[in-house]
Amino acid sequence: MEKENLKTFGDLKKSGYQSRSIKEELRQNLLEKIRKDEPAFTGIHGYEHTVIPELERAILSKHNINLLGLRGQAKTRLARMMVNLLDEWMPIVEGSEINDDPFHPISRYAKELIREKGDATPISWVHRNDRFYEKLATPDVTVADIIGDVDPIKAANLKLSYADDRVIHFGMIPRANRSIFVINELPDLQARIQVALFNILQEGDIQIRGFKLRLPLDMQFVFTANPEDYTNRGSIVTPLKDRIGSQILTHYPMNLETAKKITKQEAKLDESQLKMVYVPELAKDLLEQISFEARDNEFIDVRSGISARLSISAYENLLSTAERRALKNKEEQTLLRFGDFLGVIPSITGKVELVYEGEQEGSAVVAEQLIGEAVKTLFPRMFPKIEKLRKEDEKDPYSEIVEWFFSESGFELLDETSDEEYKKALDSIPALDKLIDKYQPETAEKDRYFLKEFILWGLVEYQKLNKHRFAEGVQFKDMYGSYISGL
Repeated sequence: MEKENLKTFGDLKKSGYQSRSIKEELRQNLLEKIRKDEPAFTGIHGYEHTVIPELERAILSKHNINLLGLRGQAKTRLARMMVNLLDEWMPIVEGSEINDDPFHPISRYAKELIREKGDATPISWVHRNDRFYEKLATPDVTVADIIGDVDPIKAANLKLSYADDRVIHFGMIPRANRSIFVINELPDLQARIQVALFNILQEGDIQIRGFKLRLPLDMQFVFTANPEDYTNRGSIVTPLKDRIGSQILTHYPMNLETAKKITKQEAKLDESQLKMVYVPELAKDLLEQISFEARDNEFIDVRSGISARLSISAYENLLSTAERRALKNKEEQTLLRFGDFLGVIPSITGKVELVYEGEQEGSAVVAEQLIGEAVKTLFPRMFPKIEKLRKEDEKDPYSEIVEWFFSESGFELLDETSDEEYKKALDSIPALDKLIDKYQPETAEKDRYFLKEFILWGLVEYQKLNKHRFAEGVQFKDMYGSYISGL
């Protein structure tokens, strides 16, 4: 349909245009995508078999929707992507404040204009991207903001009585007629404001300062809420919950592969960083595992959620740490090191809510513990499990590495040493190469150095080695040799 040639109501009628409600529009366009086997929600990873099918069923059922989940679970993004299921262009009565449908006008302005001009009524076109409205629910939101109020200036300018409905100034919801309207963090909305939504959702009328207007608004409501909000800051009042057709539970990524896809897609990285810093796959796994560990950590209040933004920010910081070191060493390229993970601590501390015991430990200490726990989880997937107790005659795959540290006074890896010195230091421990050759023989040459460092950190976590952090870097020692030598 060439909208450029359709400028009046009469043109629209002749074109055979069929008016339909927004929920019907969403439903029909989704059905078309399903028939063609086209994805309706792209770029959302991990929801293919859980959230997205439920959301599609809700749209097909023409329901208002509540997305319930912790922070950083793509709730708002899902709502925004529903815009892609709308028709590209929508005709409205030109000049209408509330997107009046020429076939079904609801405002006084549109009705009078059509009565006066008939088929000559001018129409304008609204793009689907302009049919998305979003409001963050905060305690200061008023009925006037979202529904409307009497405008005394309009009354004075038009010389109208306050009894005339033309003095009404419409709020956000009427102005979002025939659009998707999202209210984020719904429980934060005061109960009296939630009550004001009842009639809009069910009966299609609004009440403003004594005016009861029959405005059958055509809306697709999407609400988002955090489950903890029900008992923490507020709640969704029961009659409003009853008017929301589908409540869909969102969740965090269920595996590392999904989490890595999300981080890769969302991280804002400079092209020069990607060329300069080589990141082993193990480092990416480790980064994501930190978030998984945080969601089970005793020092962290998991009820507030561990957002996917933690991994995204941490990945950006990780590459920046390596980039900064390479620039200081005048190197054009560098390998990511395990030591660079200490540069992600500021990304972790700002993204987690600590319980009382966590506050006592300190946020930076908890963040470093998370890195250690991530190592401890991934280590047995690559190397033999380290048993605390073993038989006397049982061979320990790590004894040669531990013996090397027993015979040496210590081993240091400086944060800002050059790549050449870094490799030389790790190459000085032949037992590391032997372990990798035996258990991870397929490891690429570029990945070996990160893996060597990973082994050292793993042995620290399993209490085979000791680690000491100092201003310029990290020192590794055997667990008991330092005590003996000090006697």
